[in-house]
Amino acid sequence: MIQPSNVFKENLAQMPVIDGIERIDLIDTHGAIVASIENKPGKQGSLAVYNYLQHTFGTLDAHAAEHGLAVFGEHTADARTRPGAHPNVDHLLAIAAGAPALRIDVIPAA
Repeated sequence: MIQPSNVFKENLAQMPVIDGIERIDLIDTHGAIVASIENKPGKQGSLAVYNYLQHTFGTLDAHAAEHGLAVFGEHTADARTRPGAHPNVDHLLAIAAGAPALRIDVIPAA
């Protein structure tokens, strides 16, 4: 498990590579897809974080969400002041605040 700094870019440099991942789906307790994070520019940082959280924690519970918020560094503070600006951080904020845990499904590229 990494020891996150306050700088997202530094934390991102410690994440496993995301080559070979098409997307990550966040699944609720009913099996519904709550969100998908595609492997494309502008989303790859979030994809790397959620991939790391899946490998480290196995599920997105409150403990994993708190760690993910630390990993997102400065983006977490911005997400707290601008809800909706960082939807992938918003999921972590909700779970850390008591929302139900989510399953993280890593979908490999074809």
